[in-house]
This record gives sequence, C-alpha cells and structure tokens, in this order.
Amino acid sequence: MRQSKSRPLLQIAAVLGCAAMPWPGLFAQEPANGSGAVHVPAPVIHYEVDPDWPRDPDPSKPLQWAAVPGVAFDGHDHIWVFTRTEQDPVRVFKTNGDFVRAWGTGQIVSAHHLRLDRHGNVWAADFKGHVIHKFSQDGDLLLTLGTKGVPGEDADRFNEPTDMAISRDGSIFVSDGYKNSRVVHFDRHGNFVKAWGELGNRPGEFHLPHAIAVDSRGLLYVADRSNSRVQIFDQHGRFCDQWKNLIVPWGIWITPQDEIWICGASPMVNPHQVDAKDQLFMRFDRTGRIHQVWAFPRDMGGNEQVRWIHGIALDNDGNKKNEEKKI
Repeated sequence: MRQSKSRPLLQIAAVLGCAAMPWPGLFAQEPANGSGAVHVPAPVIHYEVDPDWPRDPDPSKPLQWAAVPGVAFDGHDHIWVFTRTEQDPVRVFKTNGDFVRAWGTGQIVSAHHLRLDRHGNVWAADFKGHVIHKFSQDGDLLLTLGTKGVPGEDADRFNEPTDMAISRDGSIFVSDGYKNSRVVHFDRHGNFVKAWGELGNRPGEFHLPHAIAVDSRGLLYVADRSNSRVQIFDQHGRFCDQWKNLIVPWGIWITPQDEIWICGASPMVNPHQVDAKDQLFMRFDRTGRIHQVWAFPRDMGGNEQVRWIHGIALDNDGNKKNEEKKI
C-alpha cells in the first residue's frame, strides 16, 4: 500500500479501488515487438491504487488519519469512513475522493465497524466506549445501545462490541465482541429481546464474533474470527449452518442479490494471535459455495500491498471498497 507523509494511513476505503470491471483491452492486439505472438488479456477483476484518494477539504490543513476499521456506502454511493481519530472520526467522500462532510468529535471513543440501514441511518460500533450508536447522516445522535464507558454482559451493557446488523423490520443484532462471546438482539426501538452464545467452538458458541450481517431472507452471518469460521443463524438465534476453515473472517458485506463477501486471512494455527501471512477476499453464495477468491500478500513494508483488511463494502454497481486497520 503506497503511503505519503501527509496521509499516514492511505489504507482506507477506495484506496485499492477494487473495481468489478474487465481488464482494459479484451481484444487481441498485434505485439509491438513483431514476434507474431498474440496475447489476449483475461477479463479479470482487478484493482488500481490511487495515492491521491481521498482529497482534503482544505489542502492547507490536511485531515489526520489513524487506524481505519470501518467503511460503508449510502444510496448515493458516497463512501463513509470510520477512523480512530479524536476529531471527526466519521468522514464521507464521493467515489472520486472529493470530501463531503465529517463529524463525530466527542461522540466516539474508538471506532470499529460502521453500517448504514435501509433508511440511511448511520450505525457505529464504538468498541472501547462499549456502545452502539445510531446517528442521522448529519451526525445527530438518535439512539445508543449499551452503557457508555461501562463494560458488562447483560441487557444494558456490552464489553467491546464489534458490529451490528439491521434487519428490514428494524431489528438490531449486535456482535459482542472482543471480551464477550455473544450476539444480542434488540427490537427496532432498542429494547432488549435476547442474547445467545458463549465462549467455545461448538455450534452456537463464539471466539471473537468480529462482524455480523443479514441477508435478504433475514438470516444472520457472524464472523467467528478466532474459530476460523462463519456461523449462520435465524433471528431467533437458532443455529443453521457454519462454514469452517476456509478463512479467518474479519468483515462481511452482503449484496441485495445475497452475494456474501468476506475478507480476512488464511486459516492459521492461532488465529486469535492475528499472525497472518496473507489477506483474502472471498465471495460465497447462500449455500456456502465459493465463487471467487483474491489473495494478497500481507504488507511487509509497502509496495502497494495490503496490511490488515478489516472490512469490505460494495457500491450499487458491485464495485468493492475495503478498509484496513493497523494492529
């Protein structure tokens, strides 16, 4: 991943600009060397590094960046970025990198995953603040789940929650998270419904539920990171299936067509140690069949590779943007 002094973390949404488009030049070209050999480039999905993404609203006062664990898209294909800075941790950009707006100063302790629901509300996992926030797109606080600054494991408290999924009827499901090992269900008004899960590796147990997403049928997909699997549940918490030992999952994004995109790393002996040799994207269908795999060497010093792919989001055309986190 290319970096610059003005942008200590260029590994943010759309820097890789993973674009679902054919490689330029699909037709046979006569080689310039006159050898007679004809090369037909494969129509592969690819990415290009944009070292100037994003652009600062005021070049004389460049934005400060820290770890970038969250990314999402809205209905206008604006890219929402969640970074671990004290000032304006929620930032919005156009796909070309132009700045739109930023907010969140004093509202977030430490950023994790970010989601937008079908009504455009912004959901933010503040894992060090032990809360899940719901905001308007202008940053007005609409709802808080959990008790800010007070960790726990009951109906009113989380312990470092990681992500949230919002179903079509507004039900809220929280992966909780780094210190607890459970999924917590709230109704659309934020009232506690139930929780399930405990530390372990059997079906329905978790070892670091790191991300959660919901498909068009209402099924929940949980990135059970340190167990190197994805678990699938219905909204009553009943175990449906698991995809084991394919990827150490860090982030999940599900398209309206129920393509399940998961990013993370190859399975390893001690996945909770976060000692990966590579970084992966995988595209699954609802049955767990893998349709696409990308592998990137883990960045060991630049060269436009990736360091820690923490999450993934797709725009309305299916183009992928990812964001990374420094450990």
